Amino acid sequence: MFDASNLKVDLSADTLVEYATTILTFVRTNLQEYIDTRSIRDEIEDLICLIIAYRFLLNLLVLIYGYGPIRVLYDFYKTVTSQITHRLLSLPVLREKVQKQVADTRAIIENEFIKNPRGATYRSIPEHGLTDNQVKRKLDTLAKEKAANWQGGQVSGAVYFGDDKVAKLQADTYYKFCFANQLHPDAFPGVRQMEAEVVSMVLKLFNAPATGCGTTTSGGTESLLLACLAAREKAFSERGITEPEIIAPVSIHAAVFKASKYFKMKLRLVDLNDDFTVNVAQVKRLINRNTCFIMGSAPNFPYGTIDNIEALSDLAVRYDIPLHVDCCLGSFIVAYYSRAFGEELPSFDFSLPGVTSISCDTHKYGFTPKGSSVILYRHPNYRRYQYFVSTEWTGGLYGSPTLAGSRPGALTAGTWATMIAIGNDGYINSCREIVLAARRLKQAIHDEIPALEVIGDPLVSVVAFKSDKLNVHTLSDNMTKRGWHLSALQRPSAVHLCVTRLSVPVIEDLINDLKVEVDELLEKHEEVESTTAQLYGVANSLTVNSVADDIISAFLDVLYQDEKST
Repeated sequence: MFDASNLKVDLSADTLVEYATTILTFVRTNLQEYIDTRSIRDEIEDLICLIIAYRFLLNLLVLIYGYGPIRVLYDFYKTVTSQITHRLLSLPVLREKVQKQVADTRAIIENEFIKNPRGATYRSIPEHGLTDNQVKRKLDTLAKEKAANWQGGQVSGAVYFGDDKVAKLQADTYYKFCFANQLHPDAFPGVRQMEAEVVSMVLKLFNAPATGCGTTTSGGTESLLLACLAAREKAFSERGITEPEIIAPVSIHAAVFKASKYFKMKLRLVDLNDDFTVNVAQVKRLINRNTCFIMGSAPNFPYGTIDNIEALSDLAVRYDIPLHVDCCLGSFIVAYYSRAFGEELPSFDFSLPGVTSISCDTHKYGFTPKGSSVILYRHPNYRRYQYFVSTEWTGGLYGSPTLAGSRPGALTAGTWATMIAIGNDGYINSCREIVLAARRLKQAIHDEIPALEVIGDPLVSVVAFKSDKLNVHTLSDNMTKRGWHLSALQRPSAVHLCVTRLSVPVIEDLINDLKVEVDELLEKHEEVESTTAQLYGVANSLTVNSVADDIISAFLDVLYQDEKST
């Protein structure tokens, strides 16, 4: 038998020098031979091929290290299958079937959305202007069109209504500032002041340092777009990154997917742990020299769970990478939680050293007019990267802090007026009521509706649930027939309710209706797929993603269609 103990390796300095000399001689000899036998053109082509191969292998190594070989192979299989299917569906024989499927679905969508009320339809400007009374009557006709019962609290999220008094205040404020334009702060100094104060008030809610700053935006999507844009510009300016990458959990808001597409930033999606929060270990493995941004949610939109922001902060500090926390949905609920309940949520704000930016939708649980959000930064030097500045335009020196040029000052004025009218006491009370209602729903599903399962451990206003006993999308559609409008989720198939102030007094009604519908579905002992269930079944198929894309595009087309063109 071979005795490894007798094996000796000479690692003396002289021997190491001899080894290094031999290797360098070998490289030099072969390199010289390569140079002597290849033309300059061949060398350039070889260099280009080498760079391409290097970049491909580097990206492959990042993927394998971050996701593991099995996941990489699976994703490769999905990509190849999708490409093959896309080409097959473009063949005349199959394309006709696909087009018919899309057309049939579009007809259903048109039947649902294209219902113009008689006497209140205008496809061109009338020859003579209508009187005030005529316009008011037509507005009344349109307002009476059948819509979701948001006033009765039967809609998940969507409408974050304060109360009638706040609504009247917002309407009066809008009248006073309806022509104010934030693009011209010199012409509307009052609006400039209100915007600065709105930002200041929100900064304090999220424990910003003295250097904290921000801007108002048109909503959570713009706030997230600006956060990603600023990270991209910062990475290029300070680190020379030309292929920027974002690392974010799969539960991050869709606006980040949009930012990735718009700003040409690669989005590295991270899996979730069993508790439906970000897998921090995978985040760490995916960090590489092109990483310019790490993102987390407090809470996320699908499940209402709060990511481990403290652990993400540690990574952000260690690798010197900006960390953004999406608080758009949580907004004033997460900000006031500790004061409402006397206990702390897991840390998520500027009190963590790695958090460099936060987005907060004031138009959600701040109950301000729709179309208002705030993007916050730890330091003004970071905020400057979201600015657009032009000194070359013939129209003069131009600068805008956000994506928009002209911005409605009335919305900022309404936001400012709402916040000071409700005050800390009002926000604390609303936070308490909303969270307690969400807890009641969570507890009822867990204890009283065993066929349903709450996803993760939601701590604030969103409660998501799934089921292995029935199709939850069919359940959701059946609830819609009872007047409830819940939000459909996928991967896994689930449904959630985002509790608002309007939901609070009717939460028991929702629970009772859920019990009835669940029992009825279980009694049928058969799989009955609703329209929503079928649509999500298509969207989750490996082979027909392109069909789902066409259906979604058809839906968007219908939104801008009038009755005449149907």
